[in-house]
Formats: sequence, C-alpha cells, structure tokens
Amino acid sequence: MKDLTLDEYLKEQLKDPEFKKEWEKSEAAYQVIRELIRVRIEGKISQRQLAQKAGTTQAVISRIENMSVSPSIGLVQRIAKSLGKKLEIKFS
Repeated sequence: MKDLTLDEYLKEQLKDPEFKKEWEKSEAAYQVIRELIRVRIEGKISQRQLAQKAGTTQAVISRIENMSVSPSIGLVQRIAKSLGKKLEIKFS
C-alpha cells in the first residue's frame, strides 16, 4: 500500500459526510492552536516560559496545544500578547 501524506489522507477522509461535519466543527480551533504552536516554536519559547508570561501553567498550555481543552478568547489573547502578537479574528 502506498504511503499517504497528511493532505492526501485528509482529502480522502473529507469524502465521508460525518467526518467532514466534525472536521468543519473543529477547524477554527485547530487553526488557532496550530498558529500558537508555530509562533511559540519559531520564538524558541518553551511551554513553561509561555505559561509564565501568560499567567497560567505549563499544563494548561500543553492541554491547549494538544486540543484537550478549548481556551477562552481571553486566554488566547493573553497567550498571543505573551508571544508578542495581537489576536485578530476575521470572518470569511
């Protein structure tokens, strides 16, 4: 069997209406978390350092990054500020 890339796998899974429905429900949260992780890693900031700057714990940052909790907009805003970024929300 041919190895699939993540994009190929996702494209195939999105053909399933149930999967597509669940994917669309979680897409916004996924994009936010993906961006937070990207900025944190690019800034060479550990979860612990970010937590201290944002006034939370490393465990909370970890749970946010593995999507086991859904953070409030206020917390996401504090995290963004701690990363030197401004949170912007857009509808399209």
